[in-house]
Amino acid sequence: MTKLLVTGATGFIGSYVVESLLEKGINVVATSSDRNKASSKLWFSKVNYKELNLKLFDPSVNYFHFFEEPDGIIHLAWEGLPNYNSEFHIEENLPRHFLFIKNLLDNGIRNITITGTCLEYGMMEGQLSEEMACVPSNPYAIAKYELWRQLMSLNLDVNLKWIRLFYMYGKGQNPNSLISQLEKAIETNASIFNMSGGEQLRDFLPVEKVAEYIVAIALQNKITGIINCCSGKPIKIKDFVSDYLKSMNKNIKLNLGYYPYPNYEPMNFWGNESKLKSVLANL
Repeated sequence: MTKLLVTGATGFIGSYVVESLLEKGINVVATSSDRNKASSKLWFSKVNYKELNLKLFDPSVNYFHFFEEPDGIIHLAWEGLPNYNSEFHIEENLPRHFLFIKNLLDNGIRNITITGTCLEYGMMEGQLSEEMACVPSNPYAIAKYELWRQLMSLNLDVNLKWIRLFYMYGKGQNPNSLISQLEKAIETNASIFNMSGGEQLRDFLPVEKVAEYIVAIALQNKITGIINCCSGKPIKIKDFVSDYLKSMNKNIKLNLGYYPYPNYEPMNFWGNESKLKSVLANL
């Protein structure tokens, strides 16, 4: 593959994915809903940028042609996050994104990589593997899982890779995320950091690694279907925060139990990284 379309290119993950593709000499067609935001990115002059707001999706347009017939797509775009519990994901995002991908398929694209979420597994505890049955329990996860199901039901002869993202951290993340809040506490020299009880086990990767893995998955076709993007190493959130503070040489007291545990995710879960390792071993 020499030319890839990246949707959601200006998002947290998108910018890292674009940079990773460019480093590999891939011709990138980047799209997002805001050209002004895109133009501020370091990669802007190195890509073929085309603005598209999916809310204005037009079924009469041949989007495969519009994006100059790329060899494949990495579909990262998804509106309305981090509000996981909004019905917007099911009522608006799901049909819109399905029609967009189907339009590309109908017009000739044959290599598709889409990011899903570990929340598709639902409230299951422990190590989560790709072959497990999914019972998603919040609108965001339900919409993502249903998009996967709808695309699979088309029974098309295409290379479809569905990447279930676990947790990530890094520069440019949503300001409401855990590490962004911690960074803010560090910047303001706060003495206390309010958080949940911190006993929950999670699976974290730096966003640079996430982007590297997404690109690796997208550029190969030996392993397709659902692929977890994870470390495979569970860690308690309070330990993750403590380790992060140590790496920054900062000492802030953790006010554990200040916030309740989220009701939309299980207490302890992490990913099985075997399939991801197989992808990386074949590079």
